[in-house]
Amino acid sequence: MQPHFLRAAVLAAALFPCLVEAAPLTLEAALALAVKRSESARAARAGVASASEAARAAGQLPDPTIRAGIDNLPVTGGDRFSTTRDSMTMKRIGISQEWLSPEKRAARHAAAEASVAREAIQSEAAVAETRLNTALAYLDAYYAGEALKLTTLMEHHAHEELEAARARLASPTGSSQEALALTGARGRAEDESAEVRQQQSVARVTLQRWVGTKDDELAPVAAMPLPNEQAYIERHPAVLAKQFDIDVAKQSAAVAASERKPNWTWEVSYGQRTGYSDMVSFGVSIPLQVARSERQDRETAAKLALADKAEAELAEAIRAATAEYRMLASDMERLLVRIERFRSSVVTPAQHRTAAATAAYRSNQGTLVTLFEARHAEVEAQRKLLTLRRDLAKAQAQLAFKALAQGGDQ
Repeated sequence: MQPHFLRAAVLAAALFPCLVEAAPLTLEAALALAVKRSESARAARAGVASASEAARAAGQLPDPTIRAGIDNLPVTGGDRFSTTRDSMTMKRIGISQEWLSPEKRAARHAAAEASVAREAIQSEAAVAETRLNTALAYLDAYYAGEALKLTTLMEHHAHEELEAARARLASPTGSSQEALALTGARGRAEDESAEVRQQQSVARVTLQRWVGTKDDELAPVAAMPLPNEQAYIERHPAVLAKQFDIDVAKQSAAVAASERKPNWTWEVSYGQRTGYSDMVSFGVSIPLQVARSERQDRETAAKLALADKAEAELAEAIRAATAEYRMLASDMERLLVRIERFRSSVVTPAQHRTAAATAAYRSNQGTLVTLFEARHAEVEAQRKLLTLRRDLAKAQAQLAFKALAQGGDQ
């Protein structure tokens, strides 16, 4: 390879990253970045890990207990505090074990597994909430950028028309009033652009809070898959959480009910005496539940009351999710109608007015102020249409991302 070809190739490779424009950030990429860096999602995953570890220990027997001591140690007379002179003194060591029946251990393990499932749903809910907030922030930032394009265009038109009006001041057709009016119009256009830039800056900071990067270009949002009413309610985070609350409460009630049967404790010990036979002792300890109706039964009733509470909260959550879906669906339908009506009855006539004002000005039958007013009215109509489209997209995002994805595939 010739040296100058080699140098050219090296120079091209060095300049290539600068020549290639960065691809705009897409909604899908923003969602993935937000989930990856979400601390709330990480905290929820840690909750699942904690509950899983606790579930593994829930079905185990309690740890055995080592027991050691000295029996019948003299404390008076010539043999006091001697462990070898009196035949009744005995050094003892033993072990005891509290016994839980397989049924009790199974009940405790089932309750722990129910808690794991509830934590898993809360983890999915944290991911869904992160995705929803990111999507809403993305839409605000995207439509703020689109609005800025319109106000910037209007600012450019105002500047051009003011320069044209100033150039006409020396001619018989020029008017100082026209120039002054367009000076104020340019100031208003610049202020509108500044206002939209401020809104865009806030929206970008909010989006950066979720995705962690600052992107100047955002890609348009593709159509979002929307669930039907039944799927939305069934996968609503609040509804799923209350369903698992019921399961946890019922399993906890089963654990409390199993405590009506006391746990026996077995014990065996070995005693050593000086000059006499060693001895072995064994026995069992059985708690006496002398007031089951006042203790064990009340604890079970308390757990069952929590299950009733969770069932009532589930019914309320279903009602709330149903109303939420129907309000969002109604908003979407009304926004679609408003967008179509606004486009045909406001935007299109505004475009025709701008075209007519442009033609009149070019034929010296209209003024620059009239042309500016027509263009400004068209831009305002386009901005209002953008606002309606943004509201529609945000309503769709709430339907698309509020409910948990099937199988937890977020």
